[in-house]
Amino acid sequence: MEIKYGLISADSHAAFDRDDFTRRMSASKWQNRIPRVVEVEDNGRRVHRWTVYDGRPYQESVCNCPALMGDPFPTYPERWEEVPRTAYDPRERLKALDSDRVDAEVLFPNPPGGNYFEFGDAAFELDVVRAYNDALGEWSRISDRYLPVAILPYLSEPKTIAGEIARAVSVGHRGVNVLGQMPKSLPHLTDPRWDPVWSVCQELGVPIHFHGSAGLRAGASVRKWSGYTPRQAHSASTATSAVTPAQIIPQLIFSGVTERFPRLKCVFAEAGIGGLNYVLAACDHEWECRHLWTEGIVTRPSETVRRQMYVNFWFEAEGIKLRHHIGIDNIMWESDFPHVASFYPRSWESIERVVDGVPPEDRRKLLYENALRVYGAAATVSGEIS
Repeated sequence: MEIKYGLISADSHAAFDRDDFTRRMSASKWQNRIPRVVEVEDNGRRVHRWTVYDGRPYQESVCNCPALMGDPFPTYPERWEEVPRTAYDPRERLKALDSDRVDAEVLFPNPPGGNYFEFGDAAFELDVVRAYNDALGEWSRISDRYLPVAILPYLSEPKTIAGEIARAVSVGHRGVNVLGQMPKSLPHLTDPRWDPVWSVCQELGVPIHFHGSAGLRAGASVRKWSGYTPRQAHSASTATSAVTPAQIIPQLIFSGVTERFPRLKCVFAEAGIGGLNYVLAACDHEWECRHLWTEGIVTRPSETVRRQMYVNFWFEAEGIKLRHHIGIDNIMWESDFPHVASFYPRSWESIERVVDGVPPEDRRKLLYENALRVYGAAATVSGEIS
């Protein structure tokens, strides 16, 4: 990879072509259960929607890409022919990266989504996960500017899950997306059942990721007020993602997961950075008051966080002022492209506002050097920005 602009997004979203699953999964075996785009009627209009497992078509747009749709903003495509190729074609997308002066991006899910356990069919889940991981793996072979994150077949045995992680890494993935709350039929996130998953990630050097709310339902009843407009409801929901690290980091530390896997990297994407200050103070306070080093938690929690935990920013100017308290080596920029929160194609305008006054050495770490290190990406840096 060549760093020409000095900017890597640690959280973007890759859309899927409408045949990405149908051409990778057995039609004779899965038939209409394969994720596919169908035409349905919605308020008198003929629209396209994704459907999975021959179920009810998804209510949301066929592609979550308002940053590419122009005015009026935000607009979402209702039919497949309205979806810009930039959303799902990795070659076309490179043009958008250059337009926004972004060198590379870590790729998270877009519709039809990144979890398929809800159908209770382990064999189906494993096949669709493999298709998903293969589809995004192709992006990395088209360009090393793409750093995709794999998804998991939760209903499979842990050794099978670990095997899929290793396979996904072999086809180009640089990390794994994980739920903060496991499916109801399965043990807690910190249960030893998942140790083979953490072990293979540690050995391969790929971080696990908790994206947005990470499937946690804290405050869900408060957020789901019927009086919200759709945009208000979305804002009320996503703005609470700042508490995700505060809900997950104590679980990983006080359960002993981070003691057993001290080289396991954990990234909190689209959850901001400000909440980490509270986590650092609260976990140290609990550790000290309860003498938890006497129960096997021998490392001070703040040391564990700075050793293993990473957070992303894109609009928090106040949070950046606390960068050295959080850990200057633990923060990465994200764009959320092509979602509604993205500043594309004017990302640098927002960046300059947020990092105003930050010294060049810190800027380089925040904007691309930390991401290169966390994802193990080899790069040459243009002399103009080095």
